Order: sequence, then C-alpha cells, then structure tokens
Amino acid sequence: MTPVPADGRERHATLLVRHADQLVTVAGHSDHPATGTGLREVGLVADGAVAVAGDRVLAAGPTVEVERSISLVDGAEVIDAVGKTVLPGFVDPHTHLVFAGSRESELPQRLAGASYLEILQAGGGIMSTVRATRTEDEETLARLTRARLDAALSYGTTTVEIKSGYGLATDAELKQLRAARRAARGHTVRAVATFLGAHAVPPEDAGEPDRYLDRVVHEMIPAVADADLAAFCDVFCEPGVFTVAQSRRVLEAGLAAGLRPKLHADELSPGGGAELAAELGAISADHLVHASDRGLERMAAAGVVAVLLPGTTFSLMGNRYAPARRMVEAGVAVALATDANPGSSPTESMQMILNLACLQLRLSPEEAIVAATINAAHAIGLAAEVGSIEVGKRADLVLYDAPGYAYLPYHYGTNLAESVIAAGRVAWERGGWR
Repeated sequence: MTPVPADGRERHATLLVRHADQLVTVAGHSDHPATGTGLREVGLVADGAVAVAGDRVLAAGPTVEVERSISLVDGAEVIDAVGKTVLPGFVDPHTHLVFAGSRESELPQRLAGASYLEILQAGGGIMSTVRATRTEDEETLARLTRARLDAALSYGTTTVEIKSGYGLATDAELKQLRAARRAARGHTVRAVATFLGAHAVPPEDAGEPDRYLDRVVHEMIPAVADADLAAFCDVFCEPGVFTVAQSRRVLEAGLAAGLRPKLHADELSPGGGAELAAELGAISADHLVHASDRGLERMAAAGVVAVLLPGTTFSLMGNRYAPARRMVEAGVAVALATDANPGSSPTESMQMILNLACLQLRLSPEEAIVAATINAAHAIGLAAEVGSIEVGKRADLVLYDAPGYAYLPYHYGTNLAESVIAAGRVAWERGGWR
C-alpha cells in the first residue's frame, strides 16, 4: 500500500489516528466485490495510521510513512491507537429500522413451536408491526429511527440501508420512507432507502395478492419514484408470500421507474428467488437459506451480491443457516447484514453478526470482515464511497479495544468499539457521545 496521496491532493490533515496495533483497510475491492480467495484479503497493516482531511481519507498505511507524508493543521485531533485494532466502519445493507411497536410477545409462540409463517398467518408478525406503524405519526417514526441509528453507530456501523414495508398502503409506505429520510438528515450514519411495499399482503387484501400488487405497481412505485424517496425496490419472494411471477412484476415496475431490484429470496423454503435475482440483474439477493445450487451459480455469473442474515435464523431458532461456504466456493460475492427489525432480528449490532457469521456460517474472520464492509457496500451501490479505508473515500473508521481483528468475531456479547469516526469526525466514543 502507498499511503502518500497523489500529487496535487490536499496533504494537511485535520485528524490523525496512529500506532494502531492492526489497521485493517480492506483496500483493493472498490471496483468489484470480493469473491473466492479475495474474501480473505483484508489489507492488514501493522503499526498503522490513517490521516483524514475534512471528511475524506488523506493517507493510510504504516504510521511512519503516513506521518512523513502529511502535515497537521492547527487544532488537528491526534488519536493514539496503541493496543487497538482499526477497521472501516461497518456497512449494514439490510435493515427495517422504521417501525413502531415491538414484538417480544411472539417469543413464547416461537418457544411453543410456531413458525414465522404461522405467526404471520394468524395476524401477528409483520401485521402486528403494520398496525402499529400505520397509526404512528411521521415525526415519532423518525425519532424512533434516529435512536436506532444511534445504537447502530455505537457498534461501529457508519452506513445503513433502510427499508419500508410496514405500511402496506400508499400513504403509510411513503410515510415510512419520509421518516427514514428525516431520521438520516444530519445524522452521522449515512443511509440509503429501499421501497419494500411488497413485504406481505395487507389484511384488507387477504387472499387477493394480485389486487394488492396492482396498487404497489400503479400507485406506490410511481409515488416513491416521483418523490425520490428510495434507490431500490425489494420484494419478499417466498412461497406463501409472493410468487416468482408476482415478484418479477413488482421488480420490473421498479426498474422502469429507476429503482434497482433487491430481493428477499429463498428464506424459508426454496422458491426460485436466487434465479430471479440473477435474471433481473438485482444488486443483491438476501437471506438465501434455501437457495438452489443453480440459483447460486446464476447469481455468481450475474454478479448479484448475496446478503446473508444469520441474526434472523438465530432469532427464529432455526437450525439451518445460509450455505455460506457453498456460496464462496461457487464464486458468489457474500455480504452480511443485521436485518434489524422488531420481529425476526431485533438487533443493531454488526459485531453480533460477525460472531454468527463465523460460528454458524463458518466464514473465516477475514471473510466475515470483508463481507461486513466492502462487499456490503457493493450490495447498496456505495463501494466507491464507503466500506474500506482508502485515499479519497469517506473517512469512516472504528477503533476497537481488541488485540487483533480476529478478536471481534471471537469475543461475543460485548461492544468492543472504543471510538467511531464517521465522515472524518469522532461521532461516538465509549462512555458518551461527541
């Protein structure tokens, strides 16, 4: 790695992190997501440093080289990271952070053996959250979402994707997306939005999914696009929810309106979602617990990122996790996300997801870190800006109280983040907010 900026680039640093025992840059994967053995390339630097100018990375590499290549402006902040490990900020590419209410009452049902779809079909699950979210006002939803962004930031997440999908009516879906934008406005965490009107069939259209999808296609998608409220269009492609044909209809309508496709695919049973993602050139297909070998091969060929959500399987007490090792061997680009939501994965901690990725998905620590940073950035189209520590990219980095990067997935149940730097400034540090 050459830490010295290109000639002509500003060399005066406003912030310097130096003498990190390990600096993990994850450099070199911004053009294409890492696959195969590339998932193990973390860009490790011993005694590392990162210099920042404004909100951008100015230099990164061995401390002696970085300090030689830059000067500090008056008042620059210098952070000694001796004994610490520094990583890029996590990118969480699949969340449902805008919602009202909570669903801890479902835990006894799960413990008694009720499945996700059984709870949903009985009027619980997503429908419980839909009822609470529909009745809440936009300002309150934004406040609740902002608190969840705060929690995510404290664990080291600096970029998130946020989905709608708890409105299931035009006004309510738009309200969710406006609340997401309102929550993210001025917040340190960078957010990108996804329209998920096809998350479930609402009670008023029970038994008539095509009638509901008429509104999704002809009312919701045009309204979302006209108001520029989302970058992506998602659908829950799952037997018992929306078929492949119904999902294709929604995603093609989204594409026509300028919304890139994403899919909830093959989560609960094999349903052809991975194949559909490849057919449409989706930016990502998520969950994929039951994805077929053919679907994975097609995703690899089409460059579709597989976003894996082990927190959901864990929370639903499942005994089958996404076949991550098979995906890596097939050349699929693997990413990780929390699936933060009130029912099936109530967590904002990407650190917890690293734990599960290694212990349950059998990813190596290196693979898990790459999947949670630069590959996750590719899953939301932001890899040119975030997901690695490289000159010119947004200065998002986290100091962990850990002797090395492998300690993060090893030591579970504790927040190891000591300082979170987002867009070039210390936004959170253990013991309080900046």
